[in-house]
Amino acid sequence: MTQTVLESKTKTHIIGFDRPFTVIGERINPTGRKKLAAEMKEYNFETVEKDALAQVAAGAHMLDVNAGIPLADEPDILAKTIKLVQGLTDVPLCIDSSIVEALERGLEAYEGRPLLNSVTGEEERLEVVLPLVKKYNCAVVGISNDETGISEDPDVRFEVAKKIVERAQDFGIKPCDVVIDPLVMPVGALGNAGVGALNLIRRLHDELKVNTTCGASNLSFGLPNRHGLNGAFLSMAVGAGMTSAIMNPLHEPEMHAIWGADVVAGHDKDCAAWIRRFREPAAEGEEGARGARGERRRRRPAA
Repeated sequence: MTQTVLESKTKTHIIGFDRPFTVIGERINPTGRKKLAAEMKEYNFETVEKDALAQVAAGAHMLDVNAGIPLADEPDILAKTIKLVQGLTDVPLCIDSSIVEALERGLEAYEGRPLLNSVTGEEERLEVVLPLVKKYNCAVVGISNDETGISEDPDVRFEVAKKIVERAQDFGIKPCDVVIDPLVMPVGALGNAGVGALNLIRRLHDELKVNTTCGASNLSFGLPNRHGLNGAFLSMAVGAGMTSAIMNPLHEPEMHAIWGADVVAGHDKDCAAWIRRFREPAAEGEEGARGARGERRRRRPAA
């Protein structure tokens, strides 16, 4: 079974075919969040702290950390954010940037074995990011687009993913350390996007045998009741073999869908995690009464 091992200073988390679905919290990202962007630009991490703790409390296994702020020192802010978050929580982190210098500063600051987000199939990007992955012995997200852009054809995106995995091996990086993002498209714009994504996820699982991730909300973009649709997609994606997603763990419909899918897929042994989360506590005195009735039944002589 394919296993991608990630580590913080004190904790190991494994993304794997036979493991519960990995939730990677997306909230530490200033894109589209003016208040957060303004705070991080001024090295004010108050919201970052709140978001980090809230996401872990809600069930995130990892946290994505991004500091992409226009006209700011992204490498320095990213490194400081990583150090701060690692001081708050023990979950492993996903270091997220489109700037190679920022990725390296993040890797230098990180304690453990992170997930690097990301590399694409563009040759220029492969040549600069994959050496970092090898140097720092981390795992990497491979995004299924290349010099030609993002193809609407899932078969083309599969070939790009295959190229990334093969090129990673040229640098001595094992396929288990490449987590492929198949690029889920909006179903509101492309009616076959859902079917195409699920078929692609199955191929990545069965043929390339790699772990997968995605931006979980991409499928529902532009549609009403996005949380309901995201939950439906995520549960079906788990069935198709997807093993992680970058998402907001504060959205209960999506989290419930994932936890339920783990049960159905056999990744939640004996339904133990589901029961812990949802079993209603016994009313005061109820357990004792049950026990007493049980004792009386057991002591009754046979007829």
